[in-house]
Amino acid sequence: MTDLFSKWRSGLSKTSKAAFGQIATIFGATEITQETWDDLEALLIQADLGIESTAEIIDAMKRIVREQGLTRSNELSDALRMELLLRLDKASPPRWTSKPSVILVVGVNGSGKTTTIAKLAQRYQTEGKSLLFGAADTFRAAAVDQLQVWGDRLGVDVVSGAPESDPGAVAFNAVQSGIARQMDLVFVDTAGRLHTRFNLMEELKKVNRVVGKALPGAPHAVWLVLDATTGQNALQQAKAFKEAVGVTGVILSKLDSSARGGMAFAIQRELRLPILFVGLGEKPDDLIPFDPDSFVRGVLGS
Repeated sequence: MTDLFSKWRSGLSKTSKAAFGQIATIFGATEITQETWDDLEALLIQADLGIESTAEIIDAMKRIVREQGLTRSNELSDALRMELLLRLDKASPPRWTSKPSVILVVGVNGSGKTTTIAKLAQRYQTEGKSLLFGAADTFRAAAVDQLQVWGDRLGVDVVSGAPESDPGAVAFNAVQSGIARQMDLVFVDTAGRLHTRFNLMEELKKVNRVVGKALPGAPHAVWLVLDATTGQNALQQAKAFKEAVGVTGVILSKLDSSARGGMAFAIQRELRLPILFVGLGEKPDDLIPFDPDSFVRGVLGS
């Protein structure tokens, strides 16, 4: 448990040092003044919590100060930690009731989708699951090659098509192969696309529909990989993908490289989507289930 929290603290050090870590300078032994609230508000916005979440937290803490009669700023630390925790939900582990269960993985270019799929595969392999990859990013040859390299490394077969072939057809074939081979999980890697490109989002909708034709009820999960270094910009991406293909969960990649970890609060507030996993490093075991308490302790550096 200590090692796991060390991973959280190390992975969130950039967010902690850039914004949350400065809170200690605000929460000194001084009296609570308007300047205290102004400084705290600025730091929370800097950490990418978003204006709405920040305003709600400040209002809640002011209420606590009134109700409990707090006068010193160093008494605010516990109140802040609790208010942050209240705004994060602990996601239930995915339950796979279909064989195979099909997971559609979506996101913009460079978000880390393919690498995340490989890390997820290794996690589920340790749980005894059999897996298959569908390389539905057919317009970028390097994407298919990258997934094939991971497949070879992990001993996972990859269903792919010819370059620039129909990604829907590849996804369909991957699901059909998963059914025939009685696989537990089929991960379908989709092409990274800008959420502002209408035609590309329509193509993603088609892949989503085709998977359902290959296996009624599929996809059983649609996971959106968001690059944590993009901060609030990721929210617009998430809203577009949620509307297009009914995203069921979020994976925050590159959280260890970001000073904008506060975006997790904005995702929960704005999207009402569970954060399933976070990436806290390059190694496969650095993709870990999201834990609100460890996250809050990590960003606060406590």
